[in-house]
Amino acid sequence: MKKERISYEDRLLIDQLLRLNYKLKNIAQAVDKQSSTISREIKKRRISNNVGIDCDKTKRFPFICGNCKKKYHCDKKKYYYNYKKAQEDYIRKLKYSRIGIDMTIDEIEYWNDFFKDKIKDKNQPILHIFNELNFPKSIQTFYNYVHSGYFSSINEEVLPRSANYKPRKHNTEIKPIHNDNIIKLGRRLKDYKKYISEHPNASIVEMDTVIGKNEDVYCIMTLLIKKYKLMLMFLIKKYNPSSVVEVFNNLKSVLSENIFNEMFEVILTDNGWEFSKPLEIECNPKTGEKQINLFYCDSYSSWQKGSIERNHEFIRYIIPKGISFDNLTNKNIIDMMNNINNVQRKSLDFHSPYELFSKKYGVDISHKLLLEYIPKEEVNLSYKILK
Repeated sequence: MKKERISYEDRLLIDQLLRLNYKLKNIAQAVDKQSSTISREIKKRRISNNVGIDCDKTKRFPFICGNCKKKYHCDKKKYYYNYKKAQEDYIRKLKYSRIGIDMTIDEIEYWNDFFKDKIKDKNQPILHIFNELNFPKSIQTFYNYVHSGYFSSINEEVLPRSANYKPRKHNTEIKPIHNDNIIKLGRRLKDYKKYISEHPNASIVEMDTVIGKNEDVYCIMTLLIKKYKLMLMFLIKKYNPSSVVEVFNNLKSVLSENIFNEMFEVILTDNGWEFSKPLEIECNPKTGEKQINLFYCDSYSSWQKGSIERNHEFIRYIIPKGISFDNLTNKNIIDMMNNINNVQRKSLDFHSPYELFSKKYGVDISHKLLLEYIPKEEVNLSYKILK
């Protein structure tokens, strides 16, 4: 069975645990790899200042000088582990290990002459002769070698099938909600400002999504209750309006109608396609009664909902950009949400969002939203909470 390679997320976790002075077996357990694999990873990907002679301590775990008490006064060569540098080194070596051709120069010359006679001079189709050949590679590899220019006697024009095929177009871009879309009537930013001027005490919630990698299936949907800076987080399918509607239907089912209407009176969001079903978000699924006033920011104006954009920085403390969200579980999302909501904020007079929210709505409502209290000294915004 082929073993999985160490991922970007694993390297991030190794880096954090090395800084916390974890033992080798504990790091291996957290990353779910063998201890020998972790040792090779650190020794292979560590970086040095290339000054001085090697220290005997770097020949055994942790193989780096990160937690050595003498490192600031030591004149020996220093080693460090950095997950970003380690990933770059891995990608670079993986790329160049696949460059080249698995044939000798003599073999290339022999097949060059052979294909020149059969294909170029006699115009025989490659499939006509390929089954009778002892060509050491598959026909797809043969085409790849031709495209790469290793067989100088033939080119792509000589291979009819190759010339006829065109690369498929993959349009992965999801169109946003356009300004002239009918669903934005009465829900534009000017309508939002008018509503707030008429209802200055309205509870405002900002809504957005956070994406890991472009190719991910899942993303994180966030709802920020501005007054308390409390952020609710949900794992949903990316660019899927039905997933967003399902989140609100669940919230409507666990909260009483009065509490829900008070808490989510106004929602401001961007023009992402996942928010393209405003009526299903706004209205009660059973009675059809309107419960939410949903508004959209101007196009490409994320600063108009700046509170939630700033709050997303806490998510990036835990999961840096470039790491996939497809491996996350609902428990991971809840753990992140609770640690973030228990961070004390200067803007809240050094109270946490959870403290102020639970003081207003009570512990029972907090528990219905899967919110929990975490003591100040136990708040953790590192990637290792996901493991």
